[in-house]
Amino acid sequence: MIRIVIAEDQGMLLGAMNSLLNMEEDMEVVSLAKNGEEAVRLVKELKPDICIMDIEMPVKTGLDAAEELKEETYCKIIILTTFARPGYFDRARKAGVRGYLLKDSPIDELVNSIRLIMEGRRIYAPELVDIVYEEESENPLTERESQVLELVAEGKTTKEIAAELYLSTGTVRNYISTILDKLGVGNRIEAISRFKEKGWNK
Repeated sequence: MIRIVIAEDQGMLLGAMNSLLNMEEDMEVVSLAKNGEEAVRLVKELKPDICIMDIEMPVKTGLDAAEELKEETYCKIIILTTFARPGYFDRARKAGVRGYLLKDSPIDELVNSIRLIMEGRRIYAPELVDIVYEEESENPLTERESQVLELVAEGKTTKEIAAELYLSTGTVRNYISTILDKLGVGNRIEAISRFKEKGWNK
């Protein structure tokens, strides 16, 4: 019997997956979690074979939880999400997840993937693999520009960044202007979002 924990913050989807997977003769959902923190606790406590996790959940994201559970080799992590983002996929692979599937896939695909993963396979949504190959690119920012953007992401002001990096505020403003141009975005928030989505902050 394949023992499964499901972590999903949308109650209706959580209930539907619970019912559908429990209908399979070789599967048993042993517990449900509504956030990543609960998922980590339940996996360590119940030692299931599989943990299916959404990414964007309260308290702790699915990717944070997967990274925390990387050493718990008895449990194979499957990410089930609506987000086909290269940065997320890259983080998931580094965290050792065994599957990365999209929520619009049919339930049969999830069921088959669970069985294949239990046999030692890794299953990634084909759409996502295509996106990664299409969008994969090098970080266009220099090391110093990346450093400036990391400090912006931490919420530091231009003045604080200048003090930390021993630069003038004018130089920091020039760096930020160059960063926006290189990333093709209109403001700092979009720059941070694009940088993280691409996985360049890792």
